[in-house]
Amino acid sequence: MPSRINPPFRADHVGSMIRPQKLLDARKAAAAGKLPASELRGIEDEAIRDAVALQERAGLQSITDGEFRRNNWRDRFFERVDGYGGEKMTSSFTFTEFSGETRRGMPVHFATGKLKRRETITAGDFADLSKLTRRLPKATIPSPTVNHFFTGDNGLAKSPYAGDRKSYLADIAAIYRQEIAELASLGCKYLQVDEVPLAVLCDPKNQAVVQARGEDPQALIDDYIDLMNAAIRERPKDMTICVHLCRGNSGHGQASGGYDPVAERLFQKLDFDGFFLEYDTERAGDFTPLRYVPKDKTVVLGLMSTKLRELEPVEVLKRRVADAARFVDMDRLCLSPQCGFASSSEVDRFAASDEERKLAHLVSAAGQIWA
Repeated sequence: MPSRINPPFRADHVGSMIRPQKLLDARKAAAAGKLPASELRGIEDEAIRDAVALQERAGLQSITDGEFRRNNWRDRFFERVDGYGGEKMTSSFTFTEFSGETRRGMPVHFATGKLKRRETITAGDFADLSKLTRRLPKATIPSPTVNHFFTGDNGLAKSPYAGDRKSYLADIAAIYRQEIAELASLGCKYLQVDEVPLAVLCDPKNQAVVQARGEDPQALIDDYIDLMNAAIRERPKDMTICVHLCRGNSGHGQASGGYDPVAERLFQKLDFDGFFLEYDTERAGDFTPLRYVPKDKTVVLGLMSTKLRELEPVEVLKRRVADAARFVDMDRLCLSPQCGFASSSEVDRFAASDEERKLAHLVSAAGQIWA
């Protein structure tokens, strides 16, 4: 079977990487006022060059900046858009660690004013990245849904959008269209949207959380699909946009259960080119929901773990890809880790050598599966 010329690729990845200690120390020093912003940026530049080189050595065709200029995967919108105050609200949802301990997700900014894009969310980072590689640079951006989901309508109560979720989501979508237009002007051909809410709402316990705060989870799923489609509505035809679905990249995450509750709407109504799907553990369910994937969409199977150092046996990966191929043609399947290596700057599960070993194994395994 031929390799893929256009993204997503047979061996692809989600994007975030472990921050080197030098970068973490520099961030702390800058936050304390002990390091000029120009020096921090120079240290970020060096770390990104190293991350790009690592990905290229591993054999990847798509390259990210490791998200090294961000503190975490989620908060860039809050940080770069006017209309949010400095205070935060407690997230409605909890993580379950491997130990069984539960904890709340990161606190979330809430709206206090009318939204207005102040600076780029990811386009500036992409402009820097595109100068560092001759392979295909990939931009990553948090899904527009995360700006509502973790606080729900309660996060609008102190803003002009109180009681008017529709207007709030419409303004978010407009800002994303501006961002995508700027990415396109910079030559971006590959964009990944990181989506948690739709995956988390597969779990009945999280639907109950939404109901308890006075919202209809089924209506919310429909609103989020409409929002995501509106956000990418004006993207150029030569830009591939994929959505990455994640239940939380820590321990057992924020949800368990297969994609069944959202599968038909997710796969048949979202106007994205491909789906990065978490499938590294049983909590993601089986491949049956893939029967709803249209013939013109690609599925990237997140069968490898970014939480465990062990390498998944190629024979196991082959068998699981073959299982998925009962529902989606092999030619429309690809392989990836279930998530990034570091959804936030504090994550330090692996060393850079572990990441490179994992990514090289990913490329090798994909080469054998689609040989």
